[in-house]
Amino acid sequence: MWADLQNISVYYEIQGEGTPVLMLHGFSLDHRMMATCFEPVFQRREGWQRLYIDLPGMGKTKGADWIKSSDDILQVLLQFIDTVIPDQRFLIAGESYGAYLAGGILKKKREWIDGMALICPMIKADVNERILPPHRVVRKEPGLASQLEPEAYDVFKSLAVIQTQEVLNRFHTDILEASSIADHQFLQRIKEEGYALSCDPDHYAHPYEKPVLIVTGRQDAVTGYQDAFGLLQHFPRSSYIVMDGAGHNLQIEQPDLFENLVHNWLDRVEEERAG
Repeated sequence: MWADLQNISVYYEIQGEGTPVLMLHGFSLDHRMMATCFEPVFQRREGWQRLYIDLPGMGKTKGADWIKSSDDILQVLLQFIDTVIPDQRFLIAGESYGAYLAGGILKKKREWIDGMALICPMIKADVNERILPPHRVVRKEPGLASQLEPEAYDVFKSLAVIQTQEVLNRFHTDILEASSIADHQFLQRIKEEGYALSCDPDHYAHPYEKPVLIVTGRQDAVTGYQDAFGLLQHFPRSSYIVMDGAGHNLQIEQPDLFENLVHNWLDRVEEERAG
C-alpha cells in the first residue's frame, strides 16, 4: 500500500486488525526485516494491526531531494501517523536507526503511544561517541563462505555473531537483499548532512510511564549495549536485556528468546491498557 503524503509517497504493508503498531526498520533495510521477526509473535495474538513501513530511500519508498536529514525523515513519519492512523493510540517498535527515530516520535506524540520496543537501538548518531564491544563470533559452522559472493560474505562475517546456516539464510533475505535495493547515494547524504536528530539527545527528557522493551546484543559492535542502559532513567516501566550470543541482528541470531521478550512486552502493554 502507499500513503500519499506531502511531497512523498511512502510504501507500507498492513497485517492484522486492531490497535496500530508502527514498525520501523534499520538504516538501509526495508519492512521485511521487521515483519520476519515480529509476525511469528503477532500470529499468536489478536487485536493488533501491524504497519510495516519502508523508510525514505529504503525498500520501495523513494528518496526525495528535499529530504536531507533525519529530522526530515522524522517529519515524514509524523505525517504518516497523522494520515494513516489519525487520532489513534498506537505502539512503536523500532530497530537500530528505527529505534532512534522512535525517540523522535515519542517527543512529538507521547500522549498517543501506549508502549515502545527498541531493538539494538541506536542511541548516538556519531559512531565515534558509541561504547562498542569488539566483534566476536560465538558459534560458527563450516562451509558458509561458498554460499555468498565474497563481498556479501565479508558483510555477513563482519556482523554475524552466530554464523550458522539458519542465520545466513535469514541474513541473506532480511539484510543483504533489503540493503541491495536501497538508494545508497541518498542515504550517504543523510549521514553526511544530518544523521543526528536536532532533538538528540534530549528527546527522552521526560519520564515515559508506559511499558518499554529494550533489547541489546552483548556482542553488538554496531550500536553496542552500554549506551542504551541510560534509557532506564527515562522509562520507569522498562525491561532492559543484554543477550549473550547476539550481535546487531539479535532477532535472527536468538529468535526464540527475542519472541518471548516481545510476548512479555505485549502482555505488559495489554495489562496497562486494561487497567
